Amino acid sequence: MKHSARIGLAAAVILLFAFTMLAQRRRGGFGGGGFGGGFGRDFGRGESFTPDFPKTGDFQFVRTEYTDLPYRSRGFNRFVSRTGRASGWWAQDWPDADNHFSFGIQRLTRMQVGEPVHLALTDDKLFDYPWIYATQVGYWDLSEQECAKLREYLNRGGFLMVDDFWAGSDEWDVFERTMQQVLPGHPIVKIQLSDSVMHVLYDIQQKDLTFIPGTRHLGYDGQVYQPPGTTPEWDAINDDKGRMVVAVNYNTDIGDAWEYADAPEYPAAMTTLAYRYGINYIMYAITH
Repeated sequence: MKHSARIGLAAAVILLFAFTMLAQRRRGGFGGGGFGGGFGRDFGRGESFTPDFPKTGDFQFVRTEYTDLPYRSRGFNRFVSRTGRASGWWAQDWPDADNHFSFGIQRLTRMQVGEPVHLALTDDKLFDYPWIYATQVGYWDLSEQECAKLREYLNRGGFLMVDDFWAGSDEWDVFERTMQQVLPGHPIVKIQLSDSVMHVLYDIQQKDLTFIPGTRHLGYDGQVYQPPGTTPEWDAINDDKGRMVVAVNYNTDIGDAWEYADAPEYPAAMTTLAYRYGINYIMYAITH
């Protein structure tokens, strides 16, 4: 092949790669996962945060570990945030999201916040905490034991927040089917703006029912690119007494907003909104 032809081919390959990446960027990429969006792994690297929490406190962020769907398994000891490596979808955004949000709770409330922890859904220590978190729940595959333990936890007054799962595949069906095993006969319903969880500390208004992007949804031009066909939803599952026991955040990525709270590239208004949702869920969990 002539030298000029090689140059032409290389240029075409580079242009094709750039166009593909831009197209994926404008489509918002994949709904779940993601690491640093179009900015690459340097996204937010200029900031530093050293967690310094006591071992225990009035509140601790509890991330739940669960079994992955076999066909969705994401490998061993992979990067799950700027500072974390782990195996399994349960760890997405860990530990950065947990640390930043815990610091935010400490700053914005009067609670003494202990260090974040992560526990298996089968761990009896779950019952020591009023609020737990699970991400990427469109990829979980809970065993009978995990379902039974989560059912017991919720029936005994616990509260679960789930986040970062998306339309466009079977993620909703996976989550809904699993929750019917956990709490049979308890449907997923829309949270109404008049519901107390929307006002327990912060007033969530109509304007706040907006898409909270992951870093993969941020363009180089500063715009947010919401994946086509997705509409953010704030849903709930209630117990027999009408108490909300599961907060369902669908087609939105609160975890990324927590994780990149220190990153100047991430929209500060979205982190503020994500903090307000999360803190309202916590305040509801410990007061109802």
